[in-house]
Amino acid sequence: MKTESNIVLIGMPASGKTTIGKLLAEQLTEYTLIDTDSLIEKTQGMSINDIFAKFSEDYFRKLEHDTIQMVCSGNKKIISIGGGAFENPNNRATLLKFGKVFYLKSDLDVLYYRISKDSTRPLLQNPNPKETLEKLLKRREENYQKADFIIDTSSLSEDEIVRFIINETNP
Repeated sequence: MKTESNIVLIGMPASGKTTIGKLLAEQLTEYTLIDTDSLIEKTQGMSINDIFAKFSEDYFRKLEHDTIQMVCSGNKKIISIGGGAFENPNNRATLLKFGKVFYLKSDLDVLYYRISKDSTRPLLQNPNPKETLEKLLKRREENYQKADFIIDTSSLSEDEIVRFIINETNP
């Protein structure tokens, strides 16, 4: 049985998950905003970049999985997850069970423009970040499509996205 008590935001890095999450939290004051990446950084006392460098991506993905399992208990949460978290079948099943999942879909060029000067994204720290971003998007798209709702953010304002999510959460 699906328990739709949380709002889950998924999508590529720079798709707007953090921004939309904050705007939703301003309007849905009974909800608690949880950004899993920020929570991991806080509990580990280091940045995601540092976790990748000091330990490994596998280590980070384990932390991410454990964090998602923890935050999905309870309800009235807006959960923004890292771009790769929905790749894990266990994360996907948990998030789909305990919330309505919204995929914030963005065009590759829009994503690249937004992240081109951002040095905090470990998977894009290489000589050709646009090519890496394109490969990530192609690999992740199949799982992103499993979300309850797909919102093409390239043609909507932030307010329109927030209104859509609120309408679908509180019909």
